[in-house]
Amino acid sequence: MVIGLETHAQLSTASKMFSGASTAFGAAPNTQACAVDIALPGVLPVANRGAVDRAIRFGLAVGGTINRHSIFARKNYFYPDLPKGYQISQYELPIVQGGRVSVRMGSIEKIVRLTRAHLEEDAGKLLHEQYRDLSGIDLNRAGTPLLEIVSEPDMRSAEEAVAYAKTLHALVRWIEISDGNMQEGSFRCDANVSVRPTGSDKLGTRCEIKNLNSFRFLERAIEYEARRHIETLEGGGKIFQETRLYDPDRDQTRPMRSKEDAHDYRYFPDPDLLPLDVSQAWVDQVRQALPELPGAKRARFEREFGLTAYEASTLTGTREFAEFFESLVRVLSGAPKLAASWVLGEFSAALNRSGVDVSGSPVSSDRLAGLLKRIEDNSITRKSAGEVFDEMWNGSMSADAIIESRGLKQISDIAQIEKIVEAIIAANPAQVAEFRAGKDKAFNFFVGQVMKASRGKANPAQVNELLRRKLLG
Repeated sequence: MVIGLETHAQLSTASKMFSGASTAFGAAPNTQACAVDIALPGVLPVANRGAVDRAIRFGLAVGGTINRHSIFARKNYFYPDLPKGYQISQYELPIVQGGRVSVRMGSIEKIVRLTRAHLEEDAGKLLHEQYRDLSGIDLNRAGTPLLEIVSEPDMRSAEEAVAYAKTLHALVRWIEISDGNMQEGSFRCDANVSVRPTGSDKLGTRCEIKNLNSFRFLERAIEYEARRHIETLEGGGKIFQETRLYDPDRDQTRPMRSKEDAHDYRYFPDPDLLPLDVSQAWVDQVRQALPELPGAKRARFEREFGLTAYEASTLTGTREFAEFFESLVRVLSGAPKLAASWVLGEFSAALNRSGVDVSGSPVSSDRLAGLLKRIEDNSITRKSAGEVFDEMWNGSMSADAIIESRGLKQISDIAQIEKIVEAIIAANPAQVAEFRAGKDKAFNFFVGQVMKASRGKANPAQVNELLRRKLLG
């Protein structure tokens, strides 16, 4: 299987690529398509500086070359949702060339090379569901700024393609060039799929699957298409280059149109737009404003905090998640392993149960730090900490207030614990005899009895130490 992805990320500008019309989602059909977007006679497009700035930001983040001189071109084709009869895009001279994306799948790291990333405008949208025997056209999206990110055919499985797409999705959100909202069409992929015999270097005939707007659909579409190619070729048939659509209800792809080559689009420089010249000062300014990137932050988490590769990779899955963890460590003044354990454990589980992301968490890093401090100083047991966290999630009280109100403070007074241990040993001579006869399981009985007698408040480490000393003495 040989896969390359063309990914369209809608850029997070307030206005369109070549006009001042709004890009806000959810407006009534055709209320955000201005004269420039639909190419009325006499109008002139003007490039959106914010979109160019975001393209530069992406190019620097992936280590690509920022072309100081690039050109907008007209890509000519005729489709009902394309009001101009052409799309303004970039072809021979894109704003970004090259680059690479590091993709992690468990302990494996794979590098996916990028061919280019170029600016273009989106088309409108055809509406088929609301009319019988008719299609409606909503031109609100026409002119919306996109960054098309084209990978090399470096992926060899649907799993790799999904991992790459997820990494790219996280990156465009991390550097804040796109909100990545797949339900609203802000991030969607076209998958180019072909197959070839194992060991062969010759590329097979590819088919392009258009507009995949979920990672699950991307994986299923690629797997179906690869099976179709293999079955066709092994049956003596031939694969024809074409564009296909994925039908999630039937879990299959179907033909859309024959696949065009670049010359079929008759690209030529747009006569209404000047060449795009980017100064070195502009590139330097964008570079200085870039946040610490996921790869660098992941490496720093491993180096500074002693985290495993898995922990560091998961914590840097999104910028918000990474910043929450760093804020937590900062408030704690250390204890990064404890912080990582809780963020990846109870905190992540609570987010999933509630269906919210970090920004919607009712427990801030400051409040969670208050709880972890009590674990660190042995004020509460791990079991009690879980109960406190649940109450914090569902209310506004601090950890200290909950611990106080529910009487959960751990008993760490040696004399008090020793008195409980001695009472339990005295009340259970048969179990003492079993333990001294070599039955280690009897030890767990004593631990359980002490914890029960102390209502779960006794310091477990001290309980274990005292029990062993008394039982062996």
